[in-house]
Amino acid sequence: MASSPTSPCRIVVMASGSGSNFQALLDGLSSSRISSAQIVRLFVNRKTAFAVTRAEKAGVPSEYFNMVAGGFQTKGEKDADKLREARIRYDIALADKVLAEKPDLVVLAGWMHVFTEGFLKPIAAQGVRAINLHPALPGKYDGAGAIERAYQDFQDGKLENNKTGIMIHYVIAEVDRGAPIMTKEIECKKGESLEDLEQRIHSHEHELIVAATAKVVDEIVAEKNKR
Repeated sequence: MASSPTSPCRIVVMASGSGSNFQALLDGLSSSRISSAQIVRLFVNRKTAFAVTRAEKAGVPSEYFNMVAGGFQTKGEKDADKLREARIRYDIALADKVLAEKPDLVVLAGWMHVFTEGFLKPIAAQGVRAINLHPALPGKYDGAGAIERAYQDFQDGKLENNKTGIMIHYVIAEVDRGAPIMTKEIECKKGESLEDLEQRIHSHEHELIVAATAKVVDEIVAEKNKR
């Protein structure tokens, strides 16, 4: 008797801006570079995120969920304790929304929000993997402004081997310190503007996020087949 086919890997994508990496994932699915998977929902935390338009065109459900608009944080709040509490409550609520989609994988594709344990613990408890794209090599330029900082170091003659890069890594509480899944080195060029470097890095991001997502999806599907 033939075994029943494995259900596809269910992916939730999270983005904050134009969604070019989200589009790369959509294209990767349509071209079968990512196989046995489907994107079940997109979450954005910025109302004007163009990623939503991309989702609509692809027939992917999307949801805008923001800390201020959702009532978790008062606009302009400066109190550190209140901000910390708001982030935790928001992350718990967002984890509930994500887990309601029954995902196997969460892909952060330009998601500009650092998660607390309020999100990470319930996701991990359900065995859901979460991966992130960061425009730097492992252990280098953690956090925001990675490309700008690498470019400035290159200008100042401080960039090791004149190379920066990109990585896809697992998400943990320490920002951009999760185990790398795939990396790509990118050499900085003399006379190149910051904008030129950013454009080159972004073009490689699209390739890497598809390849790394495909790798993780294959691992998840293989695990499902063993059950």
